[in-house]
Amino acid sequence: MSPPEYHLAIKNLPEELRPRERMLAAGPCALSSAELLAIILRTGSREESALELAQRLLAGPRGLRFLAEASLEELCNLKGIGLAKAAQIKAAVELGKRLACLGPHMRPAVRSPQDVSMLVMEEMCYLDREHFRAILLNTKNQVLAMETISIGSLNSSLVHPREVFKGAVQRSAAALILVHNHPSGDPTPSAEDLEITRRLDEAGKIIGIEVLDHIIIGDHAFISLKEKAFI
Repeated sequence: MSPPEYHLAIKNLPEELRPRERMLAAGPCALSSAELLAIILRTGSREESALELAQRLLAGPRGLRFLAEASLEELCNLKGIGLAKAAQIKAAVELGKRLACLGPHMRPAVRSPQDVSMLVMEEMCYLDREHFRAILLNTKNQVLAMETISIGSLNSSLVHPREVFKGAVQRSAAALILVHNHPSGDPTPSAEDLEITRRLDEAGKIIGIEVLDHIIIGDHAFISLKEKAFI
């Protein structure tokens, strides 16, 4: 007789590994698809946690596309998914579809450092680690996406041009704005901040995707490196 399998419920995971706590600390952009789905599912089963269930649902060749295309009945037939969980998944998918149908006129436009501050301040000023993000913009300066590039103390190995511009190229972004927080609350740029900004500005010119600004978020305060003439 084989020994029973060991499963760790989400509530027994360290806080920094729990999807909801990670969303609170790092924002939804930092979460994997499985973590986001686990939050929607809320609970797992006796055999697997919500995160393990989410990972299994996404492990198939169709991944997220399957969840979007499957009927309510198809989802109900999956192991670990009853009517309640299937309805939660389909409701989330439908909301995503309706948001997508709103069109580009609903995307927020970023035309000044103050606009960037309004977009990210209330979340990023409370983060206890440095988060480096890229706000991707179209030709009208409307936000296409906000991507988390790195979490942790900034250095040139973590914030590599390849990682910063990969998503911008994939989304055909016309420009981007760099933004990161200082957990100390003081937004004054460090020498490392200025060096990273210089490198990414040069890379953007080569690629053809302009770096419009680099905003450093402090405790309800910010500094624009564009306004300080560092870009």
